[in-house]
Amino acid sequence: MRLHAAISPTPSPPHLICLSTRGSSSCSGIPLGLGLRLGGPNLIAGKRRSSELVAIRCSISQVHSYGTVDYEQRPPLKWSSLYRRISIMENPNADSATVLEQWEGAERKLSKWDLCRVVKELRSPPVPSQSHRPSHVLSIFVYESSIATFSLVYDWMASHGDRFILNSSDNAIQLDLIAKVRGISHAEGYFSILPGILKDRRTYGALLNAYGKAKMRDKAEATLETMKGKGYADDALPFNVMMTLYMNIAEHGKVYAIINEMKAKNVSFDLYSYNILITSCATMGEVEEMERVVQEMIVDARVNANWTTYTTLATMYIRLGEFDKAENCLKEVELRMTGRDRASFNYLLGLYSSIAKRDEVYRVWKRYKSAFGGGILNSGYQSMLSSLVKLGDIEGTEKIYEEWLSSTSRLDPRICNVVMRCYVRKGGVGNAKRILDRFVEKGGVAKPLSWEILAEGYLEEKMVSEVLWCMEGAAAYKGLGKWKPKLAAVAETFALCREEDSEESVKLLMDVLRRTGCLEKEAYKLLVET
Repeated sequence: MRLHAAISPTPSPPHLICLSTRGSSSCSGIPLGLGLRLGGPNLIAGKRRSSELVAIRCSISQVHSYGTVDYEQRPPLKWSSLYRRISIMENPNADSATVLEQWEGAERKLSKWDLCRVVKELRSPPVPSQSHRPSHVLSIFVYESSIATFSLVYDWMASHGDRFILNSSDNAIQLDLIAKVRGISHAEGYFSILPGILKDRRTYGALLNAYGKAKMRDKAEATLETMKGKGYADDALPFNVMMTLYMNIAEHGKVYAIINEMKAKNVSFDLYSYNILITSCATMGEVEEMERVVQEMIVDARVNANWTTYTTLATMYIRLGEFDKAENCLKEVELRMTGRDRASFNYLLGLYSSIAKRDEVYRVWKRYKSAFGGGILNSGYQSMLSSLVKLGDIEGTEKIYEEWLSSTSRLDPRICNVVMRCYVRKGGVGNAKRILDRFVEKGGVAKPLSWEILAEGYLEEKMVSEVLWCMEGAAAYKGLGKWKPKLAAVAETFALCREEDSEESVKLLMDVLRRTGCLEKEAYKLLVET
């Protein structure tokens, strides 16, 4: 594998116009806090002329290694098909390289562009559920699995020697992946062995971001000082990373210190600088200051506020109980939605449900389906169902769930879980089981969380046999990750067994604990002994 600095101004493929700075842009797209993007340029450099085409949410390196000279003569690759194959793997550690090799054998030789496009999609974070934290936690788990997957895609590229030429933007992305998958110490080791020519603003920025994500304030501050000394801190990005770090560790005073430093050094704010400041003000309950910042942003000729700014602002108003102002922000979101951006619809559904606007949720859903010709992905159905659950619209939830079951070929248990959890929380464990049965009848596979949700309902009803049946179902799952029953659920199940004086139930529970490795954990052993 050869490493080159990003100096060749090879134009981007015709279907992607990249916003660039200093002659390059990056194949980045991972949010830092409130929308900051690693390794990318200063996204908002000024008001753009109507003739300019700018793709803000997706950019790639301007140095391309297409793998073969006849690339333009080949039929276009359906990279989305490759992305789907990789994203649904049960075990990315074992299967990623196999999928890529099989694709090259059966379809066509992969180019760097193909792989960067797949990586970009895998790096896209989940839209947080506005209704149920557990499903959001699950989506974060799936996202972290994707991080491991696209790290392996880069490893596969590296294993092919000189075929793929990696530049500093690629190294910055890889450093970011290493930090997430293997930890900060490995990321530091990777950075230390990079040639000097590749230790530029991109790779230093990636290292700074890794420290920020890990909340390692001292190392982040030291890295920023190094970047200042090298002239790499002349735009908003590194300062945004530091402000996000300070906000995450509740040192809001330092957020304002960074703002003052940027002003003193004439470092222009970008959209994300304003987003961070808006969030910081809201967190401190400083509504008037937040609104002053918004007005400052509106008159700043260098910044074009997009829909993400107004979803951020709407979220802050919702936290503060200012629902009318939140709704006004959501109208601004709708005015700024461009192209076929699914994420904007997903956020709108969740935020309208948070202010109890049922009619608006259905209106946005209708527009969503119209924009995509009815081709709504699982993430869209999950957002809609979570919104209806939050609104308490059970009839609508069932209707949309059945629509999803009849239209999809990818039966995602997370969507089933949204509806199951709704019924369990309302005391309808029988309906929750019916939902799971329908899912399995259609060819879906119940994963441990589905069984866990059902078990919670049976625990509420004190139905110990059914609880144990659910635990056995979860323990029997052979997929990625080793499921263990929650400690509280085990304690409650033991108590029910004792109430019923059922030695057989105790034996079944002990068998589940043994099979899932719980008896090797001190907390579970103490529970068994008592």
